[in-house]
Amino acid sequence: MLDLLRADPIYRVKLDGMHWSGGNYVDFEVTPKWFDPDVTLASMKSNGIDVGILSAAPKPLFYYELELEPAQRLCHETNLGLAEYHTQHPRHFHWMAHVPLRFPQAAAEMLRDAAKAGCRGVLAGTNIDGRRLDEPDYEVFWSAVEELDLPVLLHPGDGHPNPGMKDYYLQSIIGMPTEATIAIERLICSGMLDRHPKAKIICALGGGFFPYQVGRLRQCIAYRPELKNVAKDPWDYVGQLIFDTNIHEVASLKFLIDFAGSQNVVLGSDLPFATGIKNPLAMVKTAAGSDAALKQIAETNPARLFKL
Repeated sequence: MLDLLRADPIYRVKLDGMHWSGGNYVDFEVTPKWFDPDVTLASMKSNGIDVGILSAAPKPLFYYELELEPAQRLCHETNLGLAEYHTQHPRHFHWMAHVPLRFPQAAAEMLRDAAKAGCRGVLAGTNIDGRRLDEPDYEVFWSAVEELDLPVLLHPGDGHPNPGMKDYYLQSIIGMPTEATIAIERLICSGMLDRHPKAKIICALGGGFFPYQVGRLRQCIAYRPELKNVAKDPWDYVGQLIFDTNIHEVASLKFLIDFAGSQNVVLGSDLPFATGIKNPLAMVKTAAGSDAALKQIAETNPARLFKL
């Protein structure tokens, strides 16, 4: 992927040594933990994690605004790199596919190819250059997800800029959980989850604000004509919706585990980003309250979802 970014100006990235500038992300130093399997594994183990399910770095590598051919090249190279991680340490690394989601048919085809190459799931952004995963064109993508029986990691990207969030890094702090909430509730309200009941969705950032504001959605379903076709109570989709533990507050994580049930929560770290949770297992154990619940969240649930 780094070779492609260096070689093709269409991606608008300048790599001066390992200093990244341009593209769709802020300037940062690309350190070996981003591309060296041995360094990644050592970092992972220092946080108590033995097996990692890897995905593309969302904001730097979403690139959903690209036309089909460069988008396909980018996703193809990313998937090759992720597959090489698995080859280097087959017991410790598995991966989720990156696909050109602005083009649903092409995304479905690439997902089938990635499944043949050994992917264990697929990464999907909440906002695909202004498009949403509940649009009718995405039926073909969700059908492929069901056919291949692969979980979808629903991860926020950039939403529409909000003037109130332009300062203080709030576009990330508030904007990303908001994006997660929008995507989840649109999948519910559109009926997409009903039409594809076998699709399993891992909601990053603990599902954004959805678990904490589901009562407001329930209340509005009861009387708003726009929501008359919602088939069931919104919390009944939990089970099809799985939540990760990437929440930076023990009390909030405890609420999520209690409310959703430990069987519907999986360990998430956000590493190696700066927002990654150091020693995530200790945080989960404190919130979950028992070794049994920790084992379910950190081992049993991921093994079931990713067929390990």
